[in-house]
Amino acid sequence: MANRYRIGLIDGDGIGPEIVPAAARVVEQALSGAGRSVDWVPLELGHTTIERYGTAIPEATLAALDDLALWILGPHDSAGYPSEHRAGLTPGGAIRKRYDLYANIRPALAHDGVRATNPDLDLVIVRENSEGLYADRNMARGTGEFMPTPDVALSVGVITRAATERIAVSAFELARSRRKHVTIVHKANVLSMTTGLFRDVCLEVAQRYPDVRVDDEHVDAMAAHLVRDGRRFDVVVTENLFGDILSDLAAELAGSLGIAASINTSATKAMAQAAHGAAPDIAGRGVANPVGIIGSAAMLIEWQALRTGDDALAVAAESIRSGISTALAAGIATADLGGTATTAGFTDAVLDILENPPPGTNLANEQ
Repeated sequence: MANRYRIGLIDGDGIGPEIVPAAARVVEQALSGAGRSVDWVPLELGHTTIERYGTAIPEATLAALDDLALWILGPHDSAGYPSEHRAGLTPGGAIRKRYDLYANIRPALAHDGVRATNPDLDLVIVRENSEGLYADRNMARGTGEFMPTPDVALSVGVITRAATERIAVSAFELARSRRKHVTIVHKANVLSMTTGLFRDVCLEVAQRYPDVRVDDEHVDAMAAHLVRDGRRFDVVVTENLFGDILSDLAAELAGSLGIAASINTSATKAMAQAAHGAAPDIAGRGVANPVGIIGSAAMLIEWQALRTGDDALAVAAESIRSGISTALAAGIATADLGGTATTAGFTDAVLDILENPPPGTNLANEQ
């Protein structure tokens, strides 16, 4: 049983039922190649559960997640839910809050074969995911937005030392496994107490990592630097809203939001969730890009490898990443990237690469 892992599988809305099973197929084959296996735990969420149970997040799904350390969450189309189901937290937000998934890790990596504004981009944005300027994550009850009159709207942003310290540790630990460079992003020249506290606590944590180079940037300047010369950055740590915006920008600079992988983690649980949305306009057509969710699943497996010390999982995660890169470099891509492959076609190509790695690839070297 030590070689088997239970992973939750939530299709979600829109293109989710097409791309999430694609990721599951790739994970299953990669784990098998590494001498490991997976027991999938299918769970429900979204439009179908609203129709069936009257809620976007059934209690049975949450009860199952309570007992899982790993799961893959497909996109949700909360904007398309009936009005009474749009008032509260989105399904993803509710799950992040319930399990204190405080670290949102979003790499931006340009691939050969994908036209990118910055073809040398290779960075990771470490986004604090539990507070900041996001109104749905900074209150114990209710949200941080309110209207004292119909013509006045207010928003409360929360920055705490404890939350900042733990996300800073995540960023510096990650940097040690990469190019040993952390950039702290803030707006302390205007939000001097809130994002100033974020900057200062990150700098305090930096003193524990003398081997890691650290600098800091204002968020507006950081956006300009990413466009002009994003390759100079390695690990970027920032608060919630800034991280959301900068990671979407970085993904587009690397080629497309459709290839942007992402995981949300606590100390004990991790959720793979691609950075893109549900794309209901193309749902059911078989043309959705599965790269983001497959890459997110690889990150999930790698997170578990670091947590458990199971090197076979690390091998499986790297094989998935290499399979994605090899397929894209060969010109196999979905329409959003200028290719002609279907969702299933791209997935089959990755599976074939995992099964028969081309000479000279990381996969071939691992066989």
